[in-house]
Amino acid sequence: MPEIERRQRAEKAKDKKAAFGSDIDLASFRPADKASASLQTLEDFSEEDRRKIEHSGVDLEEKNRVGTFFQTDHRVLHCAVSQPGLEVLPMAAALQQYPWLEEKFYWRTVAVDTDKFTAQAELQFQNGYFIRSLPGQKVNAPVQACLYMTHEKAAQNVHNVIIAEEGSELNIITGCATAPRLRSGLHIGISEFYVQRGAKITFTMIHDWAEEVIVRPRSGIIVEEDGLFLSNYVSLKPVRSLQTFPTVRLVGSGAVARFHSVLVAPAGSELDTGARIILEAPQTRAEIISRTITTGGIIRARGHLCGLSPEVKAHLECHGLILDDGGTIHAIPELEGHAMGAEMSHEAAVGKIAEEEIEYLMARGLDEEEATSTIVRGFLNVQIEGLPPELQAEVDRAIAESELSML
Repeated sequence: MPEIERRQRAEKAKDKKAAFGSDIDLASFRPADKASASLQTLEDFSEEDRRKIEHSGVDLEEKNRVGTFFQTDHRVLHCAVSQPGLEVLPMAAALQQYPWLEEKFYWRTVAVDTDKFTAQAELQFQNGYFIRSLPGQKVNAPVQACLYMTHEKAAQNVHNVIIAEEGSELNIITGCATAPRLRSGLHIGISEFYVQRGAKITFTMIHDWAEEVIVRPRSGIIVEEDGLFLSNYVSLKPVRSLQTFPTVRLVGSGAVARFHSVLVAPAGSELDTGARIILEAPQTRAEIISRTITTGGIIRARGHLCGLSPEVKAHLECHGLILDDGGTIHAIPELEGHAMGAEMSHEAAVGKIAEEEIEYLMARGLDEEEATSTIVRGFLNVQIEGLPPELQAEVDRAIAESELSML
């Protein structure tokens, strides 16, 4: 789509409310500034900042990482690659370097006029990242990306494109976080994923925002024949409002998509999350699994599976625990079949910790707090099929670190 047409469509949609989630007054936030002049390299972060960043799964020492992208506010602070066959670039640089990127991949899975948030991402573009694995390349160690916010009441608007070319593999861990002293802000992130024939993307996102931050990601994914897209989403800390509902299209025979999310909503947080997977081709597979806990906040856990072809299989699972009387969990599973032979199922459960489970553990020597903690840890400990050990370790670490504040 030509840039002029794209911007015209964005202008028309800049006041358009989103389909889900609370409406937000965008005028109450200003465009993000450049990062502080004192930040020139990753080594310039204070110890307090470093701990916050590392809690989101990003390793500032870049150990066991094959690529790093780090953006603070709207400034790209660091971008590096250590493996052939892998590219990591700031989005603005990638658009200049590759004219085909705008023609074939930019705003192709997410419409620029979806709502006011996609419109602002176009009209107030502030970079983001481009990650690509070349055909046949197996990038087994994680590539990491961090979008960090340091200015109060600022809006960060980024656009990311990730492409795994035919037969290649990408493992990506993204940490989105705010500086420890920051309380409020707005993060808008457009992410487009392209899993080409026989390729694989594993995408693990760990959020660590502040109590008054608004978060509006918009994501689209296309998976071709025998491709695999695996998404893991972890949000365990307070955040004022998060709304996300990525859409996957399985367009090639044998394509697979799996979404796993682990969410905790403390008092004052509102999480409206989920995923839609459209099984367009025969023999495609899909899975959406969520584990949610409220300790006083609101969670809407959505899931939509749409089977358009025969011989597809899909399953949706939403389990929630209410640990405080002020909390709410609303599970919204949705199945839609349009072809004979499609096999689709779901299960959902919302409740409290069973007294007999606590009594069972207390009978074996644990006090009540230890017993409750053990049950919660087991509830959130989702073992994700196909997740590389180093990414599973990051998910486990995030859950363990948040455990004390959860109870």
